[in-house]
Amino acid sequence: MTQAKDSMQVFYDKDCAPQLLTDKQIAIVGYGSQGHAHALNLRDSGAQHICIGLREDSASRAKAEQDGFEVASVAEAAARADLLMLLAPDEKQQKIYADAIAKPLRRGAALLFAHGLAIHFRLIRPREDLDVMMVAPKGPGHTVRGEYLQGRGVPCLMAVAQDASGEAQDLALAWAAGLGGGRAGILATSFRDECETDLFGEQAVLCGGLVHLIRAGYETLVDAGYPPEMAYFECLHEVKLIVDLMYEGGIANMNYSISNTAEYGEYVSGPRVVTSETRAEMKRILADIQSGDFVKRWMNENSNDVEQRHFRQLRKEAGDHPIEETGRRLRGMMPWLADQKLVDRKKN
Repeated sequence: MTQAKDSMQVFYDKDCAPQLLTDKQIAIVGYGSQGHAHALNLRDSGAQHICIGLREDSASRAKAEQDGFEVASVAEAAARADLLMLLAPDEKQQKIYADAIAKPLRRGAALLFAHGLAIHFRLIRPREDLDVMMVAPKGPGHTVRGEYLQGRGVPCLMAVAQDASGEAQDLALAWAAGLGGGRAGILATSFRDECETDLFGEQAVLCGGLVHLIRAGYETLVDAGYPPEMAYFECLHEVKLIVDLMYEGGIANMNYSISNTAEYGEYVSGPRVVTSETRAEMKRILADIQSGDFVKRWMNENSNDVEQRHFRQLRKEAGDHPIEETGRRLRGMMPWLADQKLVDRKKN
């Protein structure tokens, strides 16, 4: 393993001035998981002028209005914004920016993102008069909102790509603090590092790696004749119990808490699953991300309806996996799981 880079600079509430946003005209484009969290948290932190930019037919319009926000077209919101946060899905940002933001956004405004993809891979090329920053909470929007309401916060990554005003970092820190990030820590990074590590983590570990490992474990047990319910508990349900221990105190904390039998199994069997071939494939995944090949494929996937059918088919196949039905039945036996749901599709 190579030597790690020097530690990242970290900012906290004492280093930030969220009051910088109090009288600013703020536009948030998108009102999904991240959009609703940014808007609600900033308002609760004192921002007084927040407009949500949405399409006329957006399904999120009613949710934003119900939450008490003014809703306008994206172009109208951009035209009056001092700061505009683009929180539409990655695959739609390039067209939204070109069609409705690039021209209306006034000179000297600040353009913000919660992910580095569009800027790092030059899908969007902002004018030189704009501040361009990133504030990326390290958690889903539902968690960003939930932690804020509990008086806590989710750590945020912060980066500046263009500092036309000389105040870009201060404004980015103010935004991050308004989300609650200053309570947990705001880490200074770059668009490149955030984007490439985020894509890799999602694909190789958090979503791609973990989901396929869970499904493979479930299928292995069911194919061997064990009840689906047992397979679900062992390969999916208990993941949260293990991850919570690691989240709290690292892998060593988890090993301290589990049985000696489980710990020994980790040491001798884990390397049989994550082999040298697995590590080599991880490096190829990272290379695909760094070269831009993954982003190119993803943008092509969204360039026409024929390609979109492929993505929708993959989504349908994943949703139809037997582990989903088994999970629905078992979760129905555990009503307490719904008491503090992170995701409520009726609200966000």
